[in-house]
Amino acid sequence: MNGVTAGRSSHPPPEAGAPNGAPLLALRDITKRFPGVLANDRVTLEVRAGEVHALLGENGAGKTTLVNVLYGLYQPDAGEIVVDGRRVRIRSPRDAIACGIGMVPQHFLLVRRHTVAENIALGLPQEGLLRPARRVERRIVEFATRYGLTADPGARIWELSPSEHQRVEILKALIRGARILVLDEPTSVLAPQEVSGLFDVLRRMKGDGHAVIFITHKLDEVGAIADRVTVLRRGRVVATVPAADVDRRALVQMMVGRDVESTLPRARAAAAGEALAAEALEADNDRGAPALRGLTLAVRRGEIVGLAGIAGNGQRELVEVLTGLRRAVRGRVRVLGRDVTNRTAAAICDAGVAHIPEDRVHMGVVATMTVAENLVLRRYRHPPFARGPLLDYDAIMRFAREMIAAYEIATPAATTPVRLLSGGNIQRLILARELAARPGVIIAAHPTSGLDVSATEHIHRLLLRRREEGAGVLLVSEDLDEVLALADRVAVIFRGRIADVLPVGDATPERIGLLMTGQAA
Repeated sequence: MNGVTAGRSSHPPPEAGAPNGAPLLALRDITKRFPGVLANDRVTLEVRAGEVHALLGENGAGKTTLVNVLYGLYQPDAGEIVVDGRRVRIRSPRDAIACGIGMVPQHFLLVRRHTVAENIALGLPQEGLLRPARRVERRIVEFATRYGLTADPGARIWELSPSEHQRVEILKALIRGARILVLDEPTSVLAPQEVSGLFDVLRRMKGDGHAVIFITHKLDEVGAIADRVTVLRRGRVVATVPAADVDRRALVQMMVGRDVESTLPRARAAAAGEALAAEALEADNDRGAPALRGLTLAVRRGEIVGLAGIAGNGQRELVEVLTGLRRAVRGRVRVLGRDVTNRTAAAICDAGVAHIPEDRVHMGVVATMTVAENLVLRRYRHPPFARGPLLDYDAIMRFAREMIAAYEIATPAATTPVRLLSGGNIQRLILARELAARPGVIIAAHPTSGLDVSATEHIHRLLLRRREEGAGVLLVSEDLDEVLALADRVAVIFRGRIADVLPVGDATPERIGLLMTGQAA
């Protein structure tokens, strides 16, 4: 790709826009290959100043690869990038930033041991080397107040929830003054109240002549914020259309190539017997402050209980206590009638609990291991995968091929490293591993976050099938539509306590919303 290397001095200010009415950003015939995968196949995409351009496609369609090429994380095998009418060579994120490109990734790129201010200062070399975090704290507060993105400059990243990580990434991009902002699933960890605030930010950016590439699987968001839509399927552009000219069904057909059922089978199983019980649980968060305050909740066999609440009200701590990843200060946990309070994660797994974690990349898989190795992580010590101290690789590979077929995991081979899989296929792998042993209890934390409509439908049907087979399912989700579509009962959590538990027929969004904010329903 011939062109100029990006440099700060070569670009006009945001209000200048692209010359002669040209797109502010153009990706032309971008091609990117990985071993066994053609991720981007001659992709062409143009983004204008003053527009939000939605980028849609199934998991694995090539969206994240494309924006990683734009941000210099990957180098294209062919094609060119044009910013402000000039061909540029983006070799690194530093080059992308010099071109006025900001990135808010789906999987956050933050230094966990550093503070919010230190992370943002790392992207602002003009702040110098002497106490740079101190000098950006005021800017963080100013931007956070202006855009409604609350962040404590002195908090360390490891102490923050995923939604707070997202806020830091958004703040980091805004403070850098990006003219072209790439948002990869930005609302996947935001509460509904926060989404409208983010959209207000994007509208102000449009008014200033910025361009926004908005990657989402929530099709309702396209109509709410996007001006145009580009759909990718299997690495190729299917169409680019005005957002006002397409409805949800048309978008799904373009993404998937077929109609996707919107109605889930809801044949009711007879809920009977206790599957999971938490009694008067108390636990602290990572900062040592109370997170669970006498929480009591029960899940019966053959039912799905949806746990709804705004992020940061104790959901993460509850899941970690129930799965042996965090100690309870007080209270009891029972699984299928057995007391497992403060037992290890392995012991709770052996008791019959499957855990679908919120952070699928860091907690759900070992990214450097293969698909086959990840599929047997729960049971590799036991027959048929082990013969005494030795692993039976033939048995592991047979099982892996069966799971890949049964759960429709798109991977070149069972020996492919998991880090090369898309988010949706990583989630399918986790479900295959966790559900293959027919667990009696399933704890699913945000199981469809960031997934496309096809993968979401597949996961919903899997959970309903296990429920009908008699498993008790605790579904933790910030997506009220998902909770109301799947749950038999809805429990609302607020400040570490269960505010109420409602039969799904009585759980209207308005009533749940009141409970989520601490008001009487």
